[in-house]
Amino acid sequence: MSQSHTQDDKKLNTLDPNWRSDALDLGLDYGMQTIAVRAGHHRTDEGEHSEAIFTTSSYVYASAVDAAAHFNGSKTGNVYSRHTNPSVRTFERRLAALENGERAVATASGMGAILTMCLAYLKAGDHLLAANQLFGSSIGLFNNYMTKFGIEVSYVDCFDNDAWAKAVQPNTKVIYCESPSNPLAQICDIGYLSELCKANGILLVVDNCFATPALQRPLDLGADVVIHSATKYLDGQGRVLGGALVGSDKLMQDAFTVVRSGGISMSPFNAWVFTKGLETLKLRMQAHCQNANQVAEFLANHPNVSTVHFSGLSDHPAHALATQQHHMQGGYGAIMGFEVQPQARSDAGIRDAKAAAWHVIDATQMLSITNNLGDAKTTITHPATTTHFRLSAEARAEAGVKDSLIRLSVGLEDVADIIKDLARGLDSL
Repeated sequence: MSQSHTQDDKKLNTLDPNWRSDALDLGLDYGMQTIAVRAGHHRTDEGEHSEAIFTTSSYVYASAVDAAAHFNGSKTGNVYSRHTNPSVRTFERRLAALENGERAVATASGMGAILTMCLAYLKAGDHLLAANQLFGSSIGLFNNYMTKFGIEVSYVDCFDNDAWAKAVQPNTKVIYCESPSNPLAQICDIGYLSELCKANGILLVVDNCFATPALQRPLDLGADVVIHSATKYLDGQGRVLGGALVGSDKLMQDAFTVVRSGGISMSPFNAWVFTKGLETLKLRMQAHCQNANQVAEFLANHPNVSTVHFSGLSDHPAHALATQQHHMQGGYGAIMGFEVQPQARSDAGIRDAKAAAWHVIDATQMLSITNNLGDAKTTITHPATTTHFRLSAEARAEAGVKDSLIRLSVGLEDVADIIKDLARGLDSL
């Protein structure tokens, strides 16, 4: 479990009075929903019930000696909000507890968290091995910038365990994957990858953005670091940007040093929004998953849909693995990709793949046409021309991003209305 106040006291030197003990003693083995509502809050002398927002850039010290003690580390406390802020710390502690990690480090965005991971755990001459099936911006960061600084990058199919093993090199330092992945919601065998990494002295980093700790805890499955775009489900309402890394105290100290030096910092207000979002995360994910399961069944049975990429379907190749790795019964996430296949028509013939996909998207009247996901509102997008458009045609093909593919993030509306909106375009192909 994450740190309790007793463990904190042992780790810290002199404790600043402003760093209060956690309001919830995590050593008492509370359930996930209790942790989501109460963990990480350090109540001030004002006695506030709801978490406060500390919109301050700096802090005041009792004396020059006190200031020096904070800066040289002999006294643990707030120094500067670029790297120590009570609102951010509350979010970090709550997320760490939910992911069953020792510590979390918050960042300005999900991509900021991935950049922090690269800077913390890789150097020139190292090799990063990643899944083909990744968010387009992640591939762009790895290919365009990490290689620029002498880091070797290669990719394998996330499903192919033999390919992972064969691609490991003596200089491989990090294996990186998303599970479920963007946009096809593929599932990686985290347990297998953990064994592979441990046998070769490699860090396993898993992006848990789509599943969240409500469905899956990669650290419990053997991962070393968990990555989040908090912008997605941790907020849940598409309001603010943020990211986070979770793992051991040692690994997170390396990440914290990057954030402190590089300024990849989360704002106090955004941290407060995420903290409040965590309170309802499990409840929201249950509702998201229930809707998604019904939408996936509708799509799988529609004559103008050729393929549905969603592990909740019993015939999906990773259904058994997803069931094993996701601890919420019936919870497979709410992101899916589906490929359209229009039937022959007597009038204008068959639309090409992109035109058919765009027709389905444009025919919706309620769904939000946007690249964001993890929102209470259902969102729909065409990955080949939005989230993955910067990739070459060859790279998109390797990632399975076809012109016929539509990505759907199933929201919290009445599921009958979501299905009705999708049917408008699918029925008229």
